[in-house]
Order: sequence, then structure tokens, then C-alpha cells
Amino acid sequence: MTNKLKHGENYSTLVIHSTDNSFGFGFRKNNDLESDKLFINKFDNDLCNNLINDLNKFISKENLQKINKLSVSIGPANFNASRLIVVLARTISQQIHCPIDSFSSFQIMAKRIASKNKILKNKNSFWIFKNLKRKGFIAGKYEICCNEKNSSDLIIQETILPKVVKKLDSKELSFEATYDDKKDLKELLDLSNKNLLNSNIDSWRKVLPLYPISPIN
Repeated sequence: MTNKLKHGENYSTLVIHSTDNSFGFGFRKNNDLESDKLFINKFDNDLCNNLINDLNKFISKENLQKINKLSVSIGPANFNASRLIVVLARTISQQIHCPIDSFSSFQIMAKRIASKNKILKNKNSFWIFKNLKRKGFIAGKYEICCNEKNSSDLIIQETILPKVVKKLDSKELSFEATYDDKKDLKELLDLSNKNLLNSNIDSWRKVLPLYPISPIN
């Protein structure tokens, strides 16, 4: 028995997200925004136990078995948090035979950053970056892939996955990464539902944490 989805079926989506100092879960039924349920918590040194305990409080085992789609953020974010939430998401996907996909943290915030800075025209591109403690940046590149008058309908493509760069080209638009737990969880739910029918049951094998730098950098 699998949770493979067919057109017209009722479905539920679960997403897992982490930032530099927090993690969260999001749930949506039948892509109905009114059904959204969110959980956000700051993590501490016992993140491994807290993650499982808080998931059990957030969603019952019965409802977890009914999840049809799972999505997870893979970073850049806190090294240990990214690793733990990806392991959790892959495990759930395997156990309940549920399709899973993943998105970088920068891709999740890209629409919010584009809307805030009025980058709405088709083919416009920009970088999202995060300063490293040492020299350089982690940066990813994003492009508006359709021209929409309504910023809420923006579709943004990740053209360069976040990676370490020594410097940013001053001729190109760039914006510093800013996490927003609630808005990013909702955006991850939106992205997950847009890809609802595009993931297969074995997709967990391809979901890995994004480690642009070593954990000690």
C-alpha cells in the first residue's frame, strides 16, 4: 500500500523547515489555506529529541499515515538542524511510502524577497546571499520565470543552487538572506502543493542536506 496520489483525491501535505536557530512543521489539507496548521520552536542542544517529541505533538500517528506529500528544506541553515530534519523527512517518507521533495532555504524565501524589492518582471534575476564568518558568502541565484502583475503569483526558478563564492558581482542584484519562520513554512507548503503530482514514492533517495561549507566554518 502506498500514498501515491491520483487527481481528484483528498490529500494532506506535511512540510519540515529549519533556520539558523529554529525549526518548524506545517500541515495543509486539500491545498486549502484555511486548513493550515503551523508549529515553530527554537532549538537547543537537545534538538534530536525535541524534534521527534514536537512532531508527535503536532500530528497524530493516524494522521501522519494519511500524509500524501512531504517536503523539507535542505539549507543553507544550521548544520545539525538541516541534517536532522532531512533524516526525519526521509524516514517518514520511507515508512509511510509517501513522495518527498526538497527546496533550499534560499529558494523558499526568494518569492518574499522578490516581492519586497519589487522584482516582478520576467527574466529578472537576483542573488540571495549569506555572509560567512570567514571571508566569502554562500549565495544562490534566482530568476523570475513568468511575468505576473500580482506578486503573490510569482513563479521563481533557482538557477544556481546556494554555494560558496568569494565575492558577489556588484553589477548584479543581490539581497541578504532573511528567514521568516511563519512565512517560509507557508511558502514551503505552497511549493510542495505545486509539485504534488510530480514526485514518486522512491524520491526520498535523492533528498540530501545542502552543505556548502564544512560544519566547523
